[in-house]
Amino acid sequence: MFDIAWRAVAIGIGATIFMDVWAIVLDRMFGLPRPDWGLVGRWVRHLPETVFHDDIGKATPYTHEKALGWAFHYLVGIAYGVILVVLAGAGWLAKPTFLPAFILGIVTVGAGWFLLAPGMGAGWAASKRPNPMLVRALNLVSHTVFALGLFSTALAIR
Repeated sequence: MFDIAWRAVAIGIGATIFMDVWAIVLDRMFGLPRPDWGLVGRWVRHLPETVFHDDIGKATPYTHEKALGWAFHYLVGIAYGVILVVLAGAGWLAKPTFLPAFILGIVTVGAGWFLLAPGMGAGWAASKRPNPMLVRALNLVSHTVFALGLFSTALAIR
């Protein structure tokens, strides 16, 4: 059981690293800004008070919100790794296939579109952003990269 648990955690961490490297590539090659994990940390700190903000940038800042945002980012990645292993089964760890990872990766876009984005003031599926279709497309690509990270990490540690 411990073997399955640590591999599920490692898969989530590996996939999150893939996503972070992808964000660096987008930044360096196309000038697209990387996620502001400090604002995500601020959102997490405000969750006991409210989930949805008009603009998280105007909410009261907290000390160490960037560290909290990064920790939250990786904890969510780990949770998705665990969810994948639970849903796909321990047998998937011995013979990983891309499809379960891809399905989970695409499904997890919903958390960003329907919880995080409106929670931070960007609207449902980034509808309040000046370029919501671009944001949505980038979300789908980034979560596909996350899925590749789930699959690749599973292959690497099988």
